[in-house]
Amino acid sequence: MANHDCETCKFRATYDNNPKSFSGRIWRWHAGWCPGWKSYITSLPDEDRIKLANKYNMDKYK
Repeated sequence: MANHDCETCKFRATYDNNPKSFSGRIWRWHAGWCPGWKSYITSLPDEDRIKLANKYNMDKYK
């Protein structure tokens, strides 16, 4: 499995700490179309992918 920066993304951490912050909302919008995020989340085992999809309300990855 490739190493993805998504695992340690500071913007993702901002969203996790405060989803309504400006930076957090930018990350969530960005993650909706980012090819790197798509590659990262689809490379995860099904159980982990579904957990993240539920956490970030991303139906297309469930």
